[in-house]
Amino acid sequence: MASHSALTVGFDLDMTLIDSRPGIKAAYEALSARTGTYIDSDLAITRLGPPLEQELVQWFPDERVEEMGELYREIYPEYAIAPTPAMKGAREAIETVRRAGGRAIVVTAKHEPNAKLHLSHLGIEADAVIGWLWAEAKAEALREYGATVYVGDHTGDVRGARTAGALSVAVATGPCAADELLTAGADVVLDDLTAFPVWLSGYIGDRTAG
Repeated sequence: MASHSALTVGFDLDMTLIDSRPGIKAAYEALSARTGTYIDSDLAITRLGPPLEQELVQWFPDERVEEMGELYREIYPEYAIAPTPAMKGAREAIETVRRAGGRAIVVTAKHEPNAKLHLSHLGIEADAVIGWLWAEAKAEALREYGATVYVGDHTGDVRGARTAGALSVAVATGPCAADELLTAGADVVLDDLTAFPVWLSGYIGDRTAG
């Protein structure tokens, strides 16, 4: 069990730390070509956040979803890693936590090996990467690592933070608008991660003062 006295900040991956739309679009197009099944990849990338299977069920019959999920994850590294850039301010956000003596962990619904490939390709160093967790289930990892803050772009991330008793910091860089994130219970909404270092220094100041 982690010590809870040190600062630990959790980050979501897709549309929080990385703009995964070009890579995921390429992976869906490859899956479509391999299977001969139509997938509207432009539509699919407007709905990022939930687990892959929730999208695949829109295009494949239920009994094929598991098999298609495996195929997608298998071809993903070939198509999705290279075209995916970091979000503006992502590296700085992680570095800010570490400069403050804290730990930055990534908690994502994505297949964990593929999440790690993205981070290493972009040179973003997290202290831990935990995959396969979505919405409320993210609280498992946040509690285990003693995270007091969770940063994400989706209402599912807000629910995960709240379930863990962590402060929910939302960035309006994904599919959910700022007002939607606030309505879902986000404690703080930032336009993007470039605003995070200033917010964090204020948060640390308040923690120290408190």
